Amino acid sequence: MRRPIQLSFSLFSIVLFMSCASAVPPSRIGDYISPERQAGDEAFVRIEQRPLQAGLLMVSDTSAPGAAPNLPDEAFVRLGESLKEDLGRAIPVSIKEVIPADNIRPQPNGDWTQFADLARQRGLDYLVIVVLSSTEQEYPVTLFLGWTTHAVPGFRRDNWSLLELALLDLKDNHTLIQAEGRGWATLDRPTAPGINQWYPVIYLRPQDPERRIWPPTYEGAPLTLRVVSFQQAEKRLTIKLQNAWLGQLEADGIARRSSS
Repeated sequence: MRRPIQLSFSLFSIVLFMSCASAVPPSRIGDYISPERQAGDEAFVRIEQRPLQAGLLMVSDTSAPGAAPNLPDEAFVRLGESLKEDLGRAIPVSIKEVIPADNIRPQPNGDWTQFADLARQRGLDYLVIVVLSSTEQEYPVTLFLGWTTHAVPGFRRDNWSLLELALLDLKDNHTLIQAEGRGWATLDRPTAPGINQWYPVIYLRPQDPERRIWPPTYEGAPLTLRVVSFQQAEKRLTIKLQNAWLGQLEADGIARRSSS
């Protein structure tokens, strides 16, 4: 009887941990875009001139307590190029340019004016806003070398990343579609370099713990962790965005059939 109880408790602990992790880091897009600006599902579908010509604005938010540092500039640019390509495959949007977000600031309940002004300066009717945020925690662990019983002291660092996207219609002043993608990766490294055969190493969590990614350097391992975690978030964002668009098409089709 004890074994089923222990198993049930373990499963409950895993589910509880995953539910908590799904809210880390907390959503940040509400400090940029008010939820009151959300249009109905039919607004995007019924725009006839598609794909929409839009600018891509990536905002790295590190204002929350415990936020991880920004991505390095080179990695930030690469992520933007990846988003630019994947967005065009997920929804009917063509990114004309990637716009610097130097003057974009979080505000309580968002500040639509700063996006309207930026779009007007660039001659754009649509903007894709992507807010990047992440958080990390590091704690001591014992690391085993290969399949042997030999162990060394080390650290484990978990990174949770979040990409939140909103497509803004600056002509009618509302949000056409929103989606988010979350990533989770773990870095194991010994307290000192020199065990290059096994460490440092990054695992993808929670779906692919057996896949290993080896950072090119010991010192740069934390940066590689953030890059890997955001890559996972970007993949999930693209899938959710495409599903949201297909859902809007389906809902519009049902509405049209019902009214005919």
